[in-house]
Amino acid sequence: MTTSPPEPVLLERLAARLGPRGFTADPVDIEPWTVDWRGRVRGQAAALLSPADAAETADVVAMCAAAGVAIVPQGGNTSMVAGAIPPADGSALILSTRRMRAIRSISAADGVAVAEAGVVLADLHAAAEAEGLRFPLSLAAKGSATIGGLISTNAGGTQVLRFGPMRALVLGIEAVLPDGSRFDGLTALRKDNRGYDLRQLLAGAEGTLGIITAASLRLLPAIGRRAVAWAGLPSPEAALALLRRLEAATGEAIESFELVPDDALQLVIRHIPGSRNPLAGAHPWHVLIEATAPAGAPDPADALGTALGAAIEAGLAGDAVIAANEKQADALWQLRENISEAERIDGVAAKHDVSVPVSAMPGFILSARKEVEARFPDVRVLAFGHLGDGNVHFNVRAPAGVAGPAWLADTAAAVSRMVHDLTVAAGGSISAEHGIGQTKLAEYARLASPARLAAQRAIKAALDPKGIMNPGKLVP
Repeated sequence: MTTSPPEPVLLERLAARLGPRGFTADPVDIEPWTVDWRGRVRGQAAALLSPADAAETADVVAMCAAAGVAIVPQGGNTSMVAGAIPPADGSALILSTRRMRAIRSISAADGVAVAEAGVVLADLHAAAEAEGLRFPLSLAAKGSATIGGLISTNAGGTQVLRFGPMRALVLGIEAVLPDGSRFDGLTALRKDNRGYDLRQLLAGAEGTLGIITAASLRLLPAIGRRAVAWAGLPSPEAALALLRRLEAATGEAIESFELVPDDALQLVIRHIPGSRNPLAGAHPWHVLIEATAPAGAPDPADALGTALGAAIEAGLAGDAVIAANEKQADALWQLRENISEAERIDGVAAKHDVSVPVSAMPGFILSARKEVEARFPDVRVLAFGHLGDGNVHFNVRAPAGVAGPAWLADTAAAVSRMVHDLTVAAGGSISAEHGIGQTKLAEYARLASPARLAAQRAIKAALDPKGIMNPGKLVP
């Protein structure tokens, strides 16, 4: 699959179709969208295309397909793996979905919202809340991440334990395929057994098979009450045992269960003003727990408090506290959500988003940390994440006092290779919720099974024979 650079005649046609609001070739306007979220990968593009709707998107894709010009779909550009950055040679055009920001409908009867691809996650949360409903997926980038990007990367977040990743919340999709044809699949059927599911194929495809323009999304009744707790524990194994005990005691009330090592908590306390340890004593490990109940149901704090008390008596936890109000609950969540920012302030790290079977996560965290720190002296592993779904953010921090950028350039690739090898050996995945993008492409090609790679390449070739959709991402 080879593509052609955009010629002036194509750019003129695109400008005429999209108008001044939908087309720019000004390098100043384009530049912010050619660098990734972490500031490590840069590309170039001759133009930024911003269609207003699916019809304009279809026309743009058809023009580019006819000319053999590549397109890089982009939402909020919050990818952690540079999945929405154009190639450095300027051979592709950026197609932004940010003008497609309408929430077309919210139906309490169906429990469905129809939102366009450019809708920001926080705006969907607010719109659903206004109707007494909620969309049960949240993450740190909710103020800028868009629905189309979240679907394209099958985003996870803090509520996967109960509701699954983005793919599980998508009931229908409207998309433009690589030849410019439109797939109208927004009808939110709970049962639809007509063979291959294009909706699920596009979810997690990172824009390599088409451009999502809108989606039908699952909504739930708004939370009536929530209980947020913080507990100190002796080990990750104790944390997993605590999770299973709490699930048995509270039914499906547990939505989030975040594992935090004490060194991560201390980083937050050191670097984020206003942060403090919720517990009086010292504990090597911590968990942040959220339990919820709909309006009219019993307060989940009662069952959570009883279960935590029993866990302390059984030695699974050393101490615990339940937030007394929403302000305290938010403060507990800030301790977890500020780990990445505190780590960034403290210095550079080779970061890994991996997953292993839930039962293997406690052992993996301890053994992998020991092996990595033994092979790379003076590095400091910070491993935390979503214990309920096996997602480990396994970050290897540079040794204290070294030049961070130089260490990353010299050592990060070898560190990542080892972390990924350990992950695969544990039956896991080198990408839990961030995707493959371009920064993990070589490692994915090295570690994925031949059958998986062959199937992905065959699907890509069948749907995008000219290779114009997001080249250099996901498919080696």
